[in-house]
Amino acid sequence: MALTRRASHSGSWYTKNGSELSKQLEGWLNAADLSHGPARAIIAPHAGYSYCGSCAGFAYRQISPAVVRKIFILGPSHHVRLSGCALSSASTYQTPLYDLHIDQQVCKELEETGHFEWMDMSTDEDEHSIEMHLPFIAKVMESFKDSFTIIPILVGSLSPEREAMYGRILAPYMADPQNLFIISSDFCHWGQRFRYTYYDRTCGAIHRSIQNLDKMGMDIIETQNPATFTEYLKKYGNTICGRHPIGVLLQAIQSVKSNTNGQRMNLKFLKYAQSSQCNNMNDSSVSYASASLVLE
Repeated sequence: MALTRRASHSGSWYTKNGSELSKQLEGWLNAADLSHGPARAIIAPHAGYSYCGSCAGFAYRQISPAVVRKIFILGPSHHVRLSGCALSSASTYQTPLYDLHIDQQVCKELEETGHFEWMDMSTDEDEHSIEMHLPFIAKVMESFKDSFTIIPILVGSLSPEREAMYGRILAPYMADPQNLFIISSDFCHWGQRFRYTYYDRTCGAIHRSIQNLDKMGMDIIETQNPATFTEYLKKYGNTICGRHPIGVLLQAIQSVKSNTNGQRMNLKFLKYAQSSQCNNMNDSSVSYASASLVLE
């Protein structure tokens, strides 16, 4: 039976009016330069569009829609405890622009590895980390809307060993130039409400300390070294909510490199933003960053 996942966060996290949404997305995409494409993978935020839409535009601008046939979306699980990864039981995801179709064949292949479970519909619809990317995907791909499928993957709290395993499973898909990977992550969640108040006073204002901390993480991600990223997270505890999807990406990159005699890849951050500037210990903010991976 075909199941449709409704756009459950439209109307609150972004507008449900299709033409208004299309205009907004176009504005953000047009404001960004195509400077690091065609992207084989991107990292982009998943907050309400009023906070992170313009930042996300920089990642989505790097996509070359004419070549893309399958889009893997890896989002962290915010509401359910998962020790592995889960696939969507839906066949279609609704967006205010048009519906996106899930690749049943790829889902079957992933299930057959024995390392994926299935999300039920309420888990799927509660989770925003994947949904917030769907309108951007629909907009970027609108001239090719009948020629691509999506593979949504909900990523749980993975050990480094499990990140490596999922990286190996996904590497053959990443090696295919017709596939695109979207990694859903916000960066530092700072403030007492997030129970995270790391502050390096040598940086000056709190928001500068946060930016410095995020930049350190972004620089490490650009080196594509999963072990160094794990060490960084252990040392600073930075509340990067998509750290496990990012870990899987870095492991998949390592795997592709080792299977292709050192295929050169360049991962670059293009934009950074904060929801607000923290100046005292009662403030809070969430950081956003957009990156693109290209093969050289």
